[in-house]
Amino acid sequence: MATLSAYPNTNTNTNFLSPTDQSNHDRESIPPMQNHPSAEPDSDANPNFHSPLLDPPDLVPPAVAPSSLLHLSFNQDHGCFAAGTDHGFRIYNCDPFREIFRRDFDRGGGIGVVEMLFRCNILALVGGGPDPQYPPNKVMIWDDHQSRCISELSFRSEVRSVRLRRDRIIVVLEQKIFVYNFVDLKLLHQIETIANPKGLCAVSQGAGSLVLVCPGLQKGQVRVEHYASKRTKFIMAHDSRIACFALSQDGQLLATASTKGTLVRIYNTIDGSLLQEVRRGADRAEIYSLAFSSNAQWLAVSSDKGTVHVFSLKISAGSPGTTQSRSTSEPVAFEVIVFKNFLSNYDEHRNWFSAYWRLNQVLQAAKKLALEQTLTRLCVLPKYFSSEWSVAQFRLVEGSQYLVAFGHQKNTVVILGIDGSFYRCQFDPVNGGEMTQLEYHNFLKPEAAF
Repeated sequence: MATLSAYPNTNTNTNFLSPTDQSNHDRESIPPMQNHPSAEPDSDANPNFHSPLLDPPDLVPPAVAPSSLLHLSFNQDHGCFAAGTDHGFRIYNCDPFREIFRRDFDRGGGIGVVEMLFRCNILALVGGGPDPQYPPNKVMIWDDHQSRCISELSFRSEVRSVRLRRDRIIVVLEQKIFVYNFVDLKLLHQIETIANPKGLCAVSQGAGSLVLVCPGLQKGQVRVEHYASKRTKFIMAHDSRIACFALSQDGQLLATASTKGTLVRIYNTIDGSLLQEVRRGADRAEIYSLAFSSNAQWLAVSSDKGTVHVFSLKISAGSPGTTQSRSTSEPVAFEVIVFKNFLSNYDEHRNWFSAYWRLNQVLQAAKKLALEQTLTRLCVLPKYFSSEWSVAQFRLVEGSQYLVAFGHQKNTVVILGIDGSFYRCQFDPVNGGEMTQLEYHNFLKPEAAF
């Protein structure tokens, strides 16, 4: 059985920032990685295998040539974001916007995945692009204080994505997910999934125990792992394939979208109940990202239609199992409507002819009302007319890929584009409508700001 190797002098200092910047941010702590003796196993036999690392890659000064973006991702609290390029990777602060640091490699340099751990000096890297810095089937654990990789995880197939918590490392392959203990890199759990080329996976980041969401084994199904209670919940979220999903920070709420991209559904992860359904639009769209606000009061959605939407969530405070949304009433019986209206109008119409005429009017109205309600329940009338729409919107270039999250300032949204664009916008929670742009930068061309 293969053993894992971590490397000495893993200085897990808790912040990327300089001493002058550290006072402005809460310090994050992670457990130190333990050292293990090396071994010589078959690398294809076990996903735990760590091959000996090469010498630290040569770093060069920031490249003058323009870089192409291969990857974008926010850190766990959306206060920073990471960019993987064809030369290396960069880390940025969101508010105020600024580049914290970059690492450009002189050989190859393509980084296809960069996963931060809050503001810690430890990152997970995966090679990518036409000239990858590392093999795409390996997860490299990078210590930025040493400017080198201190450990690696090797797999039989390409790594699609990585998720980090202070206590776990989650590696997503095309049809399998591996969960490792952060301290000793011990393999804790393996999960089989349907084909997952996007590497869809979400993990809770609250102080409580881990909640993990991934695609299930069927089209449109999501799997929820509650590690504290050792419970697995399967939710048939959509008829079509899952395109995107997001978890609230505490792991209690799950937002999902399918490849149709018209509806977004919010579920309770504990019992799998549908809490709310909102509509992005009527036309098909590719959903790129979903994000909950920190208090789970708002949900942001970005798609290839070029509009970022903010929806109001009607989840009752203190209990995600209940909603404030209106419920569908049952069809009203003909007899009740007719009888009540006839009695209320009989004194007004003393002669029987008038009463009969009035009774016929009421009967026709009752039939029409009951028919409309019945058709609605049978889904003959489109849901479009009774959908919940977004409160606020922000228009972008259609067709480009954007990632969205809520800012640390109240009622603000941060938008990242694969073209290097950075937007910070503010929405009106009462009146809604078009968001106000507060800030714009192109982080691939720092001088392009207004």
